[in-house]
Amino acid sequence: MNFMDRVDPGLRGALEFLPPDLLDLNDVPGTRVKLANLFGALPAPVVEGVKSEDRHVPGPAGDPDVRVRIYQPIDRPALLPALFWIHGGGYVLGDIEGDDAHSLHIAKEINCVVVSVEYRLAPEHPFPAPMEDCYAALKWLAQNAAELGVDPNRIAIGGASAGGGMTAGLALLVRDRGEIKICFQLPIYPMIDDRNVTPSSREITEPKVWNRQANLLAWKAYTGYEPGDDRISPYAAATRAKDLAGLPPAYIPTGELDLFLDENIEYAQRLIQAGVPTELHIYRGAYHGFYVFAPDADVSQRCIAGYEAALKRALHG
Repeated sequence: MNFMDRVDPGLRGALEFLPPDLLDLNDVPGTRVKLANLFGALPAPVVEGVKSEDRHVPGPAGDPDVRVRIYQPIDRPALLPALFWIHGGGYVLGDIEGDDAHSLHIAKEINCVVVSVEYRLAPEHPFPAPMEDCYAALKWLAQNAAELGVDPNRIAIGGASAGGGMTAGLALLVRDRGEIKICFQLPIYPMIDDRNVTPSSREITEPKVWNRQANLLAWKAYTGYEPGDDRISPYAAATRAKDLAGLPPAYIPTGELDLFLDENIEYAQRLIQAGVPTELHIYRGAYHGFYVFAPDADVSQRCIAGYEAALKRALHG
């Protein structure tokens, strides 16, 4: 059975409109332009009752400030929980604007503050620069919780794809540095294993979705090493971490036809074995990024409802 025959019927139509060279990472600048044009053609997101503002906060020592966008309900109590959100894009693509609609929606639906971070991208800025940008922005959020009206005991971190990978790595870094407290992690179909040796990492070669070739190129750009190199840090590729104990509870949704399926299953299993409360949800017939490209499909709606419910439980009890 070929790839398209296995795709959920509600998700097939979205792939027909995508150009086959959309994810050509042999030309990262060109791919950035194509994606900007694709998403730029969409209407600007409008969510009633939510406001946003951009700030520049202190970056890592000796590095530039980091831009964040803060979303919050207009009619809000004095204290709200917060979600620190990290956009995806294979560590080489993406920006705050691409996740604007998602962040606006989460701020309203979950009734929380969302802080979305604009981290530096590879290959111009390989690891650890993107991770340190995220850590600096999260630390700023924690240290300025009172000014932002955020409950410092109710800060979650989350992201999708590479943003999910950054979420997993950031959770490890936060645990090991011991400076910040986070209550929950939401890595959505996370990109967490540079080695690309699992069956699903070999199986997905469809050019219209995140595929093996793109993944190999992205990992090399992000880490500066060939995939599988022993020098790659667990903060870059979380599956390399030997000890997962003491991490915050996790909720991991992924797709049956996602390149990252096997690494996501393995990571969830290891979290459970380490005593970390963890939920793993696998959506039949779903490819990488499915709920972004086909948000109205039944399988997408189930995925969104699932992780939003988990986030609401984590932030509001």
